[in-house]
Amino acid sequence: MGDVGKGPWLDDDEQAAWRSYLLMNKTLATHLERHLQREFGMSNSDFEILVNLSESEHGRMRAFELGRATQWEKSRMSHHLSRMEKRGLIRKEACESRYPEIVITEKGLAAIRACAPAHAARVREFFVDVLGTDRMIALGQASDEIVDTIGKHCESDCPPEVSGLG
Repeated sequence: MGDVGKGPWLDDDEQAAWRSYLLMNKTLATHLERHLQREFGMSNSDFEILVNLSESEHGRMRAFELGRATQWEKSRMSHHLSRMEKRGLIRKEACESRYPEIVITEKGLAAIRACAPAHAARVREFFVDVLGTDRMIALGQASDEIVDTIGKHCESDCPPEVSGLG
């Protein structure tokens, strides 16, 4: 294969670290989701929505707030909330605003309470305990810096259709 072009290519060590990170992230996420699905009949998307709702002050959020928290597109959010509502995990309630609030139901609360301890135990086993305290702190700091850098990019020279701010 020929040269792909000139650019800011990664050196061998950078490429190896980047690919190792991608493989770890995908492997961990897939493994955790398979456990959620097999043991609790819940997708990672269900879990993410229920976590956000259960951690909100009154178990309710506006769909746009959920979209911001999950970084989901509006259509994905709408379709997924409809599926969760049919399963009785959430309900939509009219409010003073034009758009309804999304409310976690008793069934949704029971579902998150049932699966969260097992999920947290697996995160601890496969992530926290493997890294240890010092590397966890370093990873947390590095993660915060990366998220901040992307945030600054999205607010400055990133096209709105990429940044999600458009």
